[in-house]
Amino acid sequence: MVSTSGSKTRNPYLEMLRPEISDMDLALPAASALLASYLVTGGFPGLIPFIIAVIGGYAAITSSYVYNDCCDIDIDAINLPDRPLVANKLKRNQALKYAGLLFLVASAAALYLNPESFVVLVIAVVTISIYSKLAKRMTFLSFVPVGIAYGLVPIGIWLAFDPAGFLKTPDYGSILPLPAIFLGLMMCFTDWGFTLSGVARDVEGDRARGAPTFPVTFGIPATSKFVTFMWTVGVIASVAIGITAEIGPIYFAGALLAGGWMLIQSFDFIKNPTEERGGRLFLQGSRYRGIMFGSLILDVILCILVPAYSGILW
Repeated sequence: MVSTSGSKTRNPYLEMLRPEISDMDLALPAASALLASYLVTGGFPGLIPFIIAVIGGYAAITSSYVYNDCCDIDIDAINLPDRPLVANKLKRNQALKYAGLLFLVASAAALYLNPESFVVLVIAVVTISIYSKLAKRMTFLSFVPVGIAYGLVPIGIWLAFDPAGFLKTPDYGSILPLPAIFLGLMMCFTDWGFTLSGVARDVEGDRARGAPTFPVTFGIPATSKFVTFMWTVGVIASVAIGITAEIGPIYFAGALLAGGWMLIQSFDFIKNPTEERGGRLFLQGSRYRGIMFGSLILDVILCILVPAYSGILW
């Protein structure tokens, strides 16, 4: 997970939330909640739980952005000098309190919806915090906990609408259905590609500050190939979501068209393995996931409102 440079808001608190990639960060919890509720009940989730889930998921994601900024001030001073903490728009202790507030909002939402969701939230936050505080300065594998943490986000949302029951009477054969598992895997794999694209852009600052990231250790050309492989696996996982959930053609059209476009951009990164191209691929990855999740949202709504629609492909 990296800072972004496309945010140019006047409010530093808003800027730290990465509004330029908020389409992805809002669409993910919304799509997860809708799909889980549809597969369990055949209908929409309750309006209040749905709103709480989306706000809680967004707060969980963005709290990690803010905390990452607090840990990367020295690196951002080279890579992204306009970031709020580097530009002294905010003090570090203010940002830490802000990250804590966002985590409290996410925690309250998770506890309200299902304690299982709170357990997943804590695991995800600890995992991403290990990346921000320790792993990035220690190993080229620092991207691994980032993908795991973000792969847990849809799982936590899913459990709010389809509880596994493992806190009471475990049934380890059916904790999560296949669509939820593929949703988590898709987020994990694509986030490895997403994160490393941005890290490739930040290679100058990482190298200067002694952070042995994947691009610093192996170079941007090798990183571009690994990123393309991760996006390829992620696109395959997105198709598996639709197959196992047996939803309609709009999702498949969105997932395949957006996925194909994303792979074209990834192969272009291989042809042009530069810091600037990695940064553009990072933002393009957000657009891909926003479109893919938007297609999922629209498809599930149609499946609920027009029952015959879901049977078109099955």
